[in-house]
Amino acid sequence: MNYARSQHTASVLPNGKVLVAGGLGDSLSSSELYDSSTGIWTTTGSMNIGRYYHTATVMTDGKVLAVGGFNGSDFSIDSAELYDPSTGNWTIIDSMNNQRSQHTASVLVNGQVLVTGGYIYHILSSSEAY
Repeated sequence: MNYARSQHTASVLPNGKVLVAGGLGDSLSSSELYDSSTGIWTTTGSMNIGRYYHTATVMTDGKVLAVGGFNGSDFSIDSAELYDPSTGNWTIIDSMNNQRSQHTASVLVNGQVLVTGGYIYHILSSSEAY
């Protein structure tokens, strides 16, 4: 990798590359791609909001939904953004209803992403769909 990081995400894209995004370290908002056919790491667009303990879910259209996490302070965040592999750019989208970190996100049969549980100042029992 080009940046040292922990508590980041790694998502396998439809083209086989791996998108590594966010995490603790100097890399809070950075993203990079790993090409397993060449073993080469390349930087790609940075997230608009740095985050760690977030989720990054590959959606049915190939875009990646990053939601929640911590933003470098001690607070969970409610922001969400989409990564478009065709442009290498992240776009901010509607925020979640609740701040959350350390949650899960799953692609549903209908293409929506179900975000469940997590943590604010206590463990959450709520969920929401994108």
